[in-house]
Order: sequence, then C-alpha cells, then structure tokens
Amino acid sequence: MNSLLLRIAARYLSWPLLVVSLWLLYRGHNLPGGGFIGGLLAASAFMLYELSGYGRPQRGFFSISPFFFMPVGLGVAVLSALPGLLGGAFMKGLWLPGFELPLLGKVHLGTPLLFDIGVYLTVIGFILLLADTLNDESS
Repeated sequence: MNSLLLRIAARYLSWPLLVVSLWLLYRGHNLPGGGFIGGLLAASAFMLYELSGYGRPQRGFFSISPFFFMPVGLGVAVLSALPGLLGGAFMKGLWLPGFELPLLGKVHLGTPLLFDIGVYLTVIGFILLLADTLNDESS
C-alpha cells in the first residue's frame, strides 16, 4: 500500500488512539472499558501505523515486538494476583489510598488495575502477532 492519505492519517491518529486506549484501560475498573478493549484499541494504533506503509520502525515505541508484550502482560497479570494473598485470598483486590491529580481528579490505584494492565499488554501482543502471521501468510 502506498496511500498518502493513509500515511497522513496514521501519523496523526496513532498517538491519540494510544492515549484513548490508556484512558479506557484506567477507567475500566470503575466503568465500562478495561484492559481488553484498551488493548484492542492500542493494537489498532500499531496496525494503522504499520499498514500505512511506514512498516514497523526500527526504534521508538511502535518498534516493540509482539513477543515482548505477551509474556510481560501475562507476568503482570499473574503478579497482580499475589498481593491478595496478604489480604487473605488469591486475587483479592487491594487498593492504595486515592489521591488528586489536577486534570484527572481522584486517582485510585490497586491490584485490579495491575491485572487490567496485564490483560492490556497481552491483548496488544496477541493481536499484533495474529496480524503479523496473517500478513506473512498472504505474502
């Protein structure tokens, strides 16, 4: 593909898509969203950039291999379940005291958010690996 319009769209839309995916990831433990839908949107940003003709860059955030995302995501998801053992049950949600940030308001951090981050990374890795495999098969 060598579409100028797609290249321009990828250049200007990839980063905002990643920011929206992080917002969906964060709000997922209180409202609709979370690691899965945020990961799908982030993978879409990666795929838009790659399909636009830029390919996978040699350096920078978009150059990260799908094989990095999946094991790290699975590791974070498993590790997020372990602190619950201190509270009495495996995968019990533990929360830090909330704090205020100027633009975000009240921020809540806890093990459910860590689990969502693990799901987010795993979904990104899987979707990108699937897209790479399908692309290799069609060539």
